[in-house]
Amino acid sequence: MDSLPELMDSSNSENTSMTDSSTINNCLAASSSSSASAPSSSRYENQKRRDWNTFGQYLKNHRPPLSLSRCSGAHVLEFLRYLDQFGKTKVHTPICPFYGHPNPPAPCPCPLRQAWGSLDALIGRLRAAFEENGGKPEANPFGARAVRLYLREVRDLQSKARGISYEKKKRKRPRQQLPPQQLPPPGASQ
Repeated sequence: MDSLPELMDSSNSENTSMTDSSTINNCLAASSSSSASAPSSSRYENQKRRDWNTFGQYLKNHRPPLSLSRCSGAHVLEFLRYLDQFGKTKVHTPICPFYGHPNPPAPCPCPLRQAWGSLDALIGRLRAAFEENGGKPEANPFGARAVRLYLREVRDLQSKARGISYEKKKRKRPRQQLPPQQLPPPGASQ
């Protein structure tokens, strides 16, 4: 996976404060094996395939090499922590003077990490790919409790460090139609 750091240097839409999922996508796409894909595949399907191939490559390069059937939530966490080194999201430590500030006025030595949203989207794609490739839902390492807890911990840590809350999007409920008001017939008095 020597090609990963080179791709992680791609430009960032919000300078160095935030990473979009394309950073992970570019990183993962570089190390995936090149296989022919149907031209009608959606962007999501293509990304899911690249992510899946990359995770497979990660397992192959693991010491000792791991088979997918022996992969656990702990291995998924190891993979996510490995990806952190290529992140572009500044995560301030509690001792940093900019801790809790969304737009710090000056640079600081705090570490760069993968953004929570990027990791969350990656896990969602890998979770779906696992089942599409014959894995049983109950044995899916990407849905393991430890992975969910790790993602929640990353979200909370980044939220506090950057002073931004990640609110869950509320579902829009369809408006209930009110019954039409009965208008009195013309010429009727009230």
